Amino acid sequence: MLVPVRCMSCGKPIGQFWEGYVERTTKKKEDRKKVLDSMGLERYCCRAQMMGTTELIDIAAQFKKF
Repeated sequence: MLVPVRCMSCGKPIGQFWEGYVERTTKKKEDRKKVLDSMGLERYCCRAQMMGTTELIDIAAQFKKF
């Protein structure tokens, strides 16, 4: 799944926050709430977009192409 450039509900640009969000939540093990607050994502729709997006390219790349 690709990272959304804009929030699907309100249209706010959120794509520029993706790399920082992944780095801080997975590598540095920071709390998701604090990370989203520091990035300025206050609406629940934007938060849901960030938390619900997963990187599937690594999983899909494991399979053979026909």
